[in-house]
Amino acid sequence: MFKKILIANRGEIALRIICACKELGIPTVAVYSEADRYSLHVRFADEAVCIGPPRSTESYLNIATIISAAEITGAEAIHPGYGFLAENPKFAEVCETSNLTFIGPTPEVIQLMGDKNAARRRMAELNLPILPGSEVVATVGDAQREAEKIGFPVMIKASAGGGGRGMRVARTAGELPHLFETARNEAQAAFGCPDVYLEKCIEKPRHIEFQVLGDHTGKVVHLGERECTIQRRHQKIVEESPSSQVDEKLRRETGAKVVRALQEIGYTSAGTVEFLMDENRQLYFLEMNTRIQVEHPVTEMVTGLDLVKLQIQIAAGASLPMEEETVALRGHAIECRINAENPHTFAPSAGKITGFHVPGGIGVRVDTAAYSECVIPPYYDSLIAKLIVHGHDRNEAIQRMKRALDMFIVEGISTSIPVQQKIMADPDFCAGDFDTGFLSRFSTNASGRP
Repeated sequence: MFKKILIANRGEIALRIICACKELGIPTVAVYSEADRYSLHVRFADEAVCIGPPRSTESYLNIATIISAAEITGAEAIHPGYGFLAENPKFAEVCETSNLTFIGPTPEVIQLMGDKNAARRRMAELNLPILPGSEVVATVGDAQREAEKIGFPVMIKASAGGGGRGMRVARTAGELPHLFETARNEAQAAFGCPDVYLEKCIEKPRHIEFQVLGDHTGKVVHLGERECTIQRRHQKIVEESPSSQVDEKLRRETGAKVVRALQEIGYTSAGTVEFLMDENRQLYFLEMNTRIQVEHPVTEMVTGLDLVKLQIQIAAGASLPMEEETVALRGHAIECRINAENPHTFAPSAGKITGFHVPGGIGVRVDTAAYSECVIPPYYDSLIAKLIVHGHDRNEAIQRMKRALDMFIVEGISTSIPVQQKIMADPDFCAGDFDTGFLSRFSTNASGRP
């Protein structure tokens, strides 16, 4: 096992990794920007190194500084968490050349799956169904021709993208030119690459993803699916496992396809294969995230497995301790991402938290690095906590989430809690009748229903 791990991240995921390392008996090194000097991940790590000014380009995205911090502290491995450098193949490669273990898949696999268009082609070769789409298109004229072949509406998507950035839906030929240029500009600003491709747009999709683990022996297992359909601006806000739309037959068949595909590409570590589901319950490969996901706790709650510990053990050379047939999904779990944002406009809400109380009780988990009197800086993602509940079935999980949200107090800033309270009370959500457009309709319903 590693003698020391550096955590190249911040906030709740850095603290989550510290918890896993403490249980494994591994000392940790936190890195932090000047804005995070008083963060809990800094306090609870065994060592901490300041890596630069508040802006992430000068701190959490600064590869040279992070590698230097690992070298001066004697760390043997780096856990990237999610976001920042977690899916950066160059960072994984630099770790290797610096004799540091990158806790994640190989640079080659990250590169392959990080290029969304290349990933689509490879997964199609490995018998995962994909939506009709194009290669990278460089001009409006090319985009128009490809869109006519695919048929409107089409989704314009950043090839190096994620998190809803560089993504636009063109419903007619007339609006395609403007949206094409907007998506390219946004992709360039967000990812340093303007490349986009087109994909057939499913009008009322559900977002289903499969959690996987792979080790260095070539063994891959899947841990069932998560329902991530409730989104705002293509970013998830509520997740659950299992999905009410995936029965045992579909889970088994899709899971088997996912496992075979990832064995073929030599996948190691934790990862997530994402699909869109149409109204006929047909799944289409969307993309793969080669890292731990924000929503990994719902899978942990229904399987009883610690995914972060398993990531670390796999990176240290251990084999997966379970067989596919021994993985069982027990009960139902739901996660609400508690974001520091205006619940009506979703605009970020930075500032000092003046009052903070997290709910507890049976079946309730809170992953957070926030505390009373801490300052939420304006430089990073708005996520401040993840509220996860587990119940015997979906109905019990919803009721448990309702009471947990009611008991979650955050004062001094605005949060997404009011929106999530309304979601949990909505009859369509409770009945499992929703798609990715749910929240936009939900917030503008003329009848006054929340």
